[in-house]
Amino acid sequence: MSAPFRVAHAGAAEGDGAGGHWSALTRRCLAALAEKGPVPPPKSIGGDAGLGFVYVTDLLGGNLSEIVDHLRLTTGLKHWVGTVGIGIAGHDGSAVAEYFDAPAMTVMIADIAGDSFRLFEQQEIGTGAFAKAHGKWIESHGAQLGLVHADPRSPRLPALLESLSDTTGLYLVGGLASSRGPYALAAEHVAEGGVSGVMFAGAVEAATGLSQGCSPIGPTHTITECDNNIVMAIDDRPALDVFKEEIGEVLSRNLNRAAGYIFAALPVKASDTGDYLVRNLVGIDPNKGWIAIGDLVSKGDPILFTRRDKPSAENDLDRMLSKLKQRIDKPIRGGIYVSCLSRGVNLFGPDAAETRRIHGALGDFPLVGFFANGEISHDRLYAHTGVLTLFT
Repeated sequence: MSAPFRVAHAGAAEGDGAGGHWSALTRRCLAALAEKGPVPPPKSIGGDAGLGFVYVTDLLGGNLSEIVDHLRLTTGLKHWVGTVGIGIAGHDGSAVAEYFDAPAMTVMIADIAGDSFRLFEQQEIGTGAFAKAHGKWIESHGAQLGLVHADPRSPRLPALLESLSDTTGLYLVGGLASSRGPYALAAEHVAEGGVSGVMFAGAVEAATGLSQGCSPIGPTHTITECDNNIVMAIDDRPALDVFKEEIGEVLSRNLNRAAGYIFAALPVKASDTGDYLVRNLVGIDPNKGWIAIGDLVSKGDPILFTRRDKPSAENDLDRMLSKLKQRIDKPIRGGIYVSCLSRGVNLFGPDAAETRRIHGALGDFPLVGFFANGEISHDRLYAHTGVLTLFT
């Protein structure tokens, strides 16, 4: 009996020539899938069931449409979702890999009943149009989870995600495509722009967790004066004075050293888990004592400062995995992991260290994922985080 979720991944080293061509990598993945059982999986034969996930590195981003067509034709699976990332990850149940800066792809086929999921296309749609097209299905199938991929260039993306979640009741997971070329999104068709993905009926059991890549270095403060993304005063004091106190004397002597290590964070209001949105520091005015961050803020908003380092990221990932393990009482059939580009090899180290840590805590199971330009959890857009979704 074949497994309900199966994964294959393939990549080419620099200078690999034809071995790095999209068609060669696709054939390698298809051959590996066929070794694990029938393709398509049993429920999919002769029907509309079965769902495929595909993630490719940005060096293959311009070929995603051909890849999906080849996968659809060869497997018989009609429905495919995925996107492009500067890095991707895959675990086929035995071998684990993270691919960066090389042509690579990772594929997962899931033996899910055809009426247990519903894809939606990538286009700049309002949530009213979305509800009209999919509202009845969401209600009749008790849909609770949506996997979404988005083009980072899409306007008002955070507001769109929040509104989409609020009006549909879906808990969203996923991320923004990352690429030095096309930002291709796959959902039946392949195109750029907007948001696309797949919704799952309530009968599809899943659990999801969020891991921050940063840790707080001080208490939560209050913004008392600001203008758009410029924080002028915190706790009625110059913002830069508060910032310097928190980062310490050594970093304060040379604020350039704080870049990429120290971040602002905006606590999520009404969160019972102490959740916060990490945002980059984008400017400092030492004369006025102001700091600028990568998000809009308002007077009265809470703010804190965080640091990003390997121990902090490892500890928080372990925390998230431990909580997920406590919630799961069935074997894991498959998983999807969306991690920030700032993580992976750039934070956890080489040899797929981040993905290996997941399986070290939860055991071996099929997993695919990509390294994103921003991560999506619930109704919010995060940075420097990892979002893990497990199907049980």
